[in-house]
Amino acid sequence: MRLFGCSHDQKGARAPKALSVVVPAYNSAAVIEQTVHRLAERLAGHDVEIIVVENGSTDDTADICGRLAAEWTPGPVSLTVLRSEKGMGNALRTGAVASRGAHVLLTADDLPFGFDDLDGAETLAGHDGRLPEVVIGSKAHPDSQVQRGALRGTLTWGFAALRRVVLGMRTGDPQGTVLMDGDLMRRLVPDLVEPGFLFTTELVYLAERAGIVPVEVPVRLSADHDSHDTRISRGDVLAMGVGLFRLRARHRDGGRLAWSGSTSRG
Repeated sequence: MRLFGCSHDQKGARAPKALSVVVPAYNSAAVIEQTVHRLAERLAGHDVEIIVVENGSTDDTADICGRLAAEWTPGPVSLTVLRSEKGMGNALRTGAVASRGAHVLLTADDLPFGFDDLDGAETLAGHDGRLPEVVIGSKAHPDSQVQRGALRGTLTWGFAALRRVVLGMRTGDPQGTVLMDGDLMRRLVPDLVEPGFLFTTELVYLAERAGIVPVEVPVRLSADHDSHDTRISRGDVLAMGVGLFRLRARHRDGGRLAWSGSTSRG
């Protein structure tokens, strides 16, 4: 596979890694080892880091992650295991802050879309490997293949409508997987406070407020992921809806963030 071109930080130094993949791991004992090995196989030969962030698991996730790190063979694909407070947002924030990649991919512990998000991003890369600042593996893309039950589909549609009304967001699925310019992500992360499922919504919202238009690419929901019971309850959806108002109030006076994106770099 052709991995994306390298970017440069604000001082003009070459990014130490081409890509950082951040994987939050909460009660992920059944899937995390397979996920790490799948990533390592797919990205073999490229200067990539996998960052797994365990966040308050009550099963054997922490032990499995520790063993993976201890047994990891040094090479172009590195593995780092970190810990954070419980919450997907806390885990993603911890991984993003620690990342060194020219691009950073925020994904889930079971790779719900396989590698459709990376494949889609590669089709967007120019001859020099440059990408849009934000690429989202989007369940809302019209070409995505996502089977949802009636209740889950209704909840998803309702939350999307509320997100548009409350935040005015243009992005159809800011809770898909997010591939972002690494410098941009590390610039935005200090302003993010959401500890849970709204973290990527807050991240993409701030990117939009900076004048960036995320590009959504189609994905197929993996059979393994679709067979699992959702970890998001109706109570979570309600809390997320309330959280949208909190998010809007928090950033109301923030104005538009200044960002000279990758497309303007020489």
